[in-house]
Amino acid sequence: MCTWCPLCLSFLKNGSGFNIQDQTRYNFTIMPIKPSKTTIFLLTAGCFLSFFVFGFTDNLKGPTLPSMLAELNISYGTGGNIFFGEYLGFLIATLITGILADRFGLKSVIILAGVFLGIGVGGYSFFQSAILLSGSLFILGLGLGALELGPNAIIVSLHHERKGLYLNLMAVLHGLGSLIAPLFAGWLLSLSISWRVIYRWDILLIALFVFIFIFLRFPKAEEKTQLDFRHVPQIAFKGQLPWYYVIITFYVAAEIGLVSWLVAFLQEIRSASVTSSNQSLSIFFAMMMIGRLIGGFFVHRIGYLRSILFMTIGGILCFTAGLFGPKEFSFLLPVTGFFFSIIFPTITAAVSDTHTENANTILGVLFTFAGLGGLIGPWLIAWGSDLFGLQAGFSIVIVFLAITLVAASTLTKRISNGQKA
Repeated sequence: MCTWCPLCLSFLKNGSGFNIQDQTRYNFTIMPIKPSKTTIFLLTAGCFLSFFVFGFTDNLKGPTLPSMLAELNISYGTGGNIFFGEYLGFLIATLITGILADRFGLKSVIILAGVFLGIGVGGYSFFQSAILLSGSLFILGLGLGALELGPNAIIVSLHHERKGLYLNLMAVLHGLGSLIAPLFAGWLLSLSISWRVIYRWDILLIALFVFIFIFLRFPKAEEKTQLDFRHVPQIAFKGQLPWYYVIITFYVAAEIGLVSWLVAFLQEIRSASVTSSNQSLSIFFAMMMIGRLIGGFFVHRIGYLRSILFMTIGGILCFTAGLFGPKEFSFLLPVTGFFFSIIFPTITAAVSDTHTENANTILGVLFTFAGLGGLIGPWLIAWGSDLFGLQAGFSIVIVFLAITLVAASTLTKRISNGQKA
């Protein structure tokens, strides 16, 4: 990928780059003129890179959580409040990403995302108070949210016929970053290196990401039919779309809640070592990668909603056995990642497949609900753990998955009965 920078300089001479106006005034096909194979490769590689950085940065917090709680001598609930800041920032960013991209171009938004990531990581690694730590994660969340809509929308547009495959493959890169993060953190923690230093190493990766995207430019989109702000709620909540939002909200709550608290649960309830507990989190993401590599080739054949149903049921059974079974069953907790693997990208593919008009507006709203799930998941687990103990608090993941299952089942029945998706 090191050869992309000089090649991409020839894409555009007039600057601002790829311009998404999906959440504001316009509805258009992102790339109405078919791009060249080189362009497709570079843009796809750029999207994959952004999701690797996304996964690595977002998943340092779980492995470092026990050390952070111990150093600051704070409760589970206070730790949950700190995490709350990140997903509040993520939620806000998904709401305004389209507007910023419309005004400044997606290239500028992605670079700004990198700047937010750097500031957030830097602040989180230096500040001492819970308020400032939460504020740093809020800024970090703004950066992560800014990375969410763009790459997904680009992949859907570049690989429309095989978007289910490519969205899952892009999610594999997110999984790779997520897998490496706990291994990296666990290795440094085993050397008695501070959790703060671990975060500072991430600044180098973020700086590399920003540097590369400075030279990566996107073709401009062509404006089409005007879309009034007032029509957005009518478009984003028509038909069965609210059911998709329920599915993604509670699935993301389950996933983020699990990865945020798995290491702490294993160390404090199952008496696992720092190294083995972080390896378990890496196994979770490895299982997600395997699931996405395999599932990406089959979700279209099986059916999007049917795939989500099967994997949610498997996730509930696997997580429940690992949580409440004997200690020897603890290995099933990270194995849950296999069943989680295809759910998020498959929801994205299902929505974009059934709603081709105003697709990016709808995706923006979809990812906003995903951010809401990321916000409430670890926070509810934190306070549930404070009130009833860590094992009981962690079991809230099962509730999230059960709601996901009910919503997916209801949506499947409604669509099979002929109601418009």
